[in-house]
Amino acid sequence: MSWQAYVDTSLVGTGHIDKAAIISIAGDSTWAASAGFSLSAPEMKAIADVVTDKAGAKDRAFADGLYIAGERYVMARAEDGAIYARKGREGVAVAKTNQAILVGHHNEEGVAGNATQAVQKLADYLIGLKY
Repeated sequence: MSWQAYVDTSLVGTGHIDKAAIISIAGDSTWAASAGFSLSAPEMKAIADVVTDKAGAKDRAFADGLYIAGERYVMARAEDGAIYARKGREGVAVAKTNQAILVGHHNEEGVAGNATQAVQKLADYLIGLKY
């Protein structure tokens, strides 16, 4: 399956995520993304630094927020390679695998727990495939 198919089917296709992206674990490239959901280079690097537990990155994100697709989100949780951040009733769930970082966004009607579970389920599957 292509990376775009994972975004379209395994993330957005769940109905719990309205847009998503898969980026490299280094935070230096986008492998696949929903139309109109583009992460800048500094945003990808910041996400990668938090999920890989780079010194100070998590504290900085909790203090300053996490920027995703040009929007500022308030960090709610960051542990074990997973992040959840929110902006009002919208939110983003992030999970890392061995080689990739999955970013899933849910809109105001979405449920944070369902979005987080959808992203983590795909992450666990990819980890099982050694990705």
